[in-house]
Amino acid sequence: MGSASSPHTTDAPHEASEAGTDAPSARRRGVQSIDRAAAILRCFSPDRPELGISEIARMTGLSTSTTHRLLSALQDNRLVRQTSDRRYALGPLLLQLSRGGTVTATLRDVALPVMTTLRDDIDETIGLHVLLPTHERAVIDQVESRQPLRRAYTEFGVPIPLPLGAPGKAMLAHLPYSIQETILARPIPAATPRTVTDPVLLRKQLAEIRAHNIAFSYAERTEGVHTIASAIFDDAGATVASVSVSAPEVRMPEERVEELGPRVAAAAWEISELLGATKQRVAAQVAAAEPPVH
Repeated sequence: MGSASSPHTTDAPHEASEAGTDAPSARRRGVQSIDRAAAILRCFSPDRPELGISEIARMTGLSTSTTHRLLSALQDNRLVRQTSDRRYALGPLLLQLSRGGTVTATLRDVALPVMTTLRDDIDETIGLHVLLPTHERAVIDQVESRQPLRRAYTEFGVPIPLPLGAPGKAMLAHLPYSIQETILARPIPAATPRTVTDPVLLRKQLAEIRAHNIAFSYAERTEGVHTIASAIFDDAGATVASVSVSAPEVRMPEERVEELGPRVAAAAWEISELLGATKQRVAAQVAAAEPPVH
């Protein structure tokens, strides 16, 4: 790990000569700030994905106040981000600029802190669903509600058809149009009496989902459970997963479902950015998911 230049000192005071600002001194201070910022970034590693201010100050030899100031600047430029417990981790800009090494993020690594924050905010179960190579989905993790009566996933890793439920529909809506049509051409099993099995109605729902990246399910896969879900995108803009909020319908009426939709979409986008997604790349993938214009 590299160390910062003169790490135990604070930034040099502004110096002026009779002719005005001392340009060489200003340049030296600028270089020193870059050196110190680089030293902070070098503190992070696969073994140390999250660090507190005091840890970073100790590792770099910088004062706590200087460390805080530099972290604020790095955060403003999306080079670091604050976690749910107010520690720091590498930011989305670094993840977007890199395809490998220590800044490559796994889905679980970046999703779980976001999911935990969302659960703490609304106290309902948050699910993480991954798109399988078979164009099915599987639940891979959850952060459970603390409510006595709650949704709890038990079928981890079990393939589920995409048209069944909000998490699958959120992903299906963003797949290339030809893949959507292949999936919709197959018989859709009715998991509950409220499962949407009509491909015409599903196409209409998928178009609505693409508009805002919000999918709803009213007991379509599990009796008595209402769900909201939004797709998660990778650094190429492709959908790779979805995040969901599920709750018993007695606690999640239609008004509450619609109210939570934008919050789920915001959480999904936060995860997507941490995976390296950009709005431009996602927009290109969304365009490919739209029906062709004749």
